[in-house]
Amino acid sequence: MTQDEVISFVRGLPRAAAETATAESGAPEVAWGDTFFFADPQGDVPPDRRFPFATLVTKDYPGFDTESKLDRPGFFRLNIAVGRRIFEDLFGHPPADHAAHRSEYDFTAEDQLFPHPVYAVQGWASIVNPGPATDAQARDLLVQAHEKAARRNRDHA
Repeated sequence: MTQDEVISFVRGLPRAAAETATAESGAPEVAWGDTFFFADPQGDVPPDRRFPFATLVTKDYPGFDTESKLDRPGFFRLNIAVGRRIFEDLFGHPPADHAAHRSEYDFTAEDQLFPHPVYAVQGWASIVNPGPATDAQARDLLVQAHEKAARRNRDHA
């Protein structure tokens, strides 16, 4: 899956938005080029109340998120808010216990699902350069994360 394929797939979900951070959008410079995916089931969630259900990160965030070594040419990471239950199903431990399991994961591995290097404790999973081994799983997890975000936004409208 390329970045464009991920963006196109998510934009095809009902009331899903994909926004790539730019200077014009008012995003902080470190986020420029990264894409954030939102669910807005009624089309009325104010921008300051939207939280992404997935992101595409195209580079390291110095001093914060560098473990996937995304500054390598052609590398990006898809991050998905899978939630606590699915996280535990996927990785065999709850998000809260991730610190004890960090050494089990290679956060630089391509086409492999692993806990998010920074946001695992919030129930996020990641894939560097999704490919044939993770394509179907990534799409499935994106659909589930979108549906969960859409329900949450509907319930809090």
